[in-house]
Parts: sequence; structure tokens; C-alpha cells
Amino acid sequence: MRGINGCGIGLRRDFIEEFTQTQERPDWIEITPENWFYTPHRYNEYFEPIIREYSVVAHGVSLSIGSPEPVDKSFLKKMKAFLDRYKIEHYSEHVSFSTLYGKQTYELLPLPMTQSMVRHLCAKINQVQDALERPLILENASYYISPYSEMREVDFLCEVLEQSNTRLLLDVNNVYVNSINHRFDADAYIAHIPAKRVAYMHIAGHCEYPEEELLLDTHGEEICGKVWDLLERTLKTHSAPVMIERDNNIPKLDVLMQEFRTLKRIVGGA
Repeated sequence: MRGINGCGIGLRRDFIEEFTQTQERPDWIEITPENWFYTPHRYNEYFEPIIREYSVVAHGVSLSIGSPEPVDKSFLKKMKAFLDRYKIEHYSEHVSFSTLYGKQTYELLPLPMTQSMVRHLCAKINQVQDALERPLILENASYYISPYSEMREVDFLCEVLEQSNTRLLLDVNNVYVNSINHRFDADAYIAHIPAKRVAYMHIAGHCEYPEEELLLDTHGEEICGKVWDLLERTLKTHSAPVMIERDNNIPKLDVLMQEFRTLKRIVGGA
């Protein structure tokens, strides 16, 4: 992606003041645009200089691309104004839905993996891209049930990417979590995704519940060794920028940067 290379982190309000003072700098940052549509005044003095200095990806959480209702044009207008204001070229979202009958859950809910849903997503992707005047990058989401599905997740995802000519935000942690919960081979899943389709990658932490044989995608814990290992293997075949995503239990910046150094080492080794 133009201007996005190397290793990044997600910018969070919890450490935004620290971020302006640190000597250790990521190559790029990702923001959640909905969290900054109406930026409280006390954050603006930090946010504005950061967003203009760094290469930025906007990673949304409420587009609800898979919902049955039409695309929310007022939301897209607001999103476009934000992206234009800060000259952000890259916008990503999730293969999921979060709204139903006009009610926003802010949860990334699973879609039926069917040919009908592939066609539905492709039509809405085109509408979103036309409205935003930018490509839409789609992320593979974690899921715990697979309602009415007739396809494997990776086949469903590849169909959407191919038919819509869209690129992927490959969340390596989500692949790992889903592979354990739904008992498939994470390496084979990643190998099935054309490398040219991967725009960038996420890596994050999760919770384990061994007694229930369940992993919960929380983005609130340290990245475990098995996910680091999967990333290392992934980078041998899929070369793309990578970032650490931490959404909950957000630590001090210097703690997060310890994981960032591990990421830099792995990406540099690849």
C-alpha cells in the first residue's frame, strides 16, 4: 500500500500523550475513525500533529458491510469527510455485520458463508467504494458460530476478494483463534489466500479457556508464542506491512513497544 510499509501500531487515546514524546517510533499507525469523528478538545493537540505526520490506515468498526439493509449513506458521507480531511487513502473494515433494522450493536457478528452472501457483499463493496472514492480493504473476522454456511471460511473469503477485486487485511490472530475453535489448519488457510490479495496484517492477543476448548478474540492480552510463530511462517509467503492491534486492557506505551520490538525482529528476519 502506498506509504504503508514495515511495522505499525494502533493509536489509542490511552497513550496518545506518551506517543508524542517517545523516541521509539512505528513506521505507520492505524486509527479507528469512529473514535475520532468528534475528538474531545483535550486530545486534539496530540491527535492533529500525529495524524499529519504519520502514514495512516483508518480501520472502521461500524460499516456493517454484511447487514441486509442498504448501505448507510449518511455514515459513508461522514466517513468520507473524515478521510478527506486527514488525507487518509486506506480504509479497512470487517467481513461481518453489526446492524439490524437500524440498530447498531457494535459487535462483529458472523455472516452465513454462502454464494448468496458473496454476491450481497460484492454489491455493497462497490457501493462503499463509489461513495468513499477509495478502495475498501476487508478483514477476516473471528467468529464462534457459522450460521447457515455452505462453504469453508477461507473459500468464502477468497470468493469475495476475487469477485469484488478487493484486498485483504489478514488478521493472523483471528486465523489462529478460528483454527482452534473450528478445528482447521491455520497454515493451510493462509496458504490458500493469494499473496497479492493481502494489503496488510494484524497481530493481536486472545484469551484461552482450556476447559471449554475455546479461544476468545479479545485484543486485550499479550500476543502468545503460537501466534508469533504463525506470523513468522506467514511472512515467508505473504509479504505485507504488519501492525499490533490492542483494543482492551491497553498498557502503557513502553509495555506495548516491547511487543513492537518483537514484531520488528520477526518482520526484519522475514
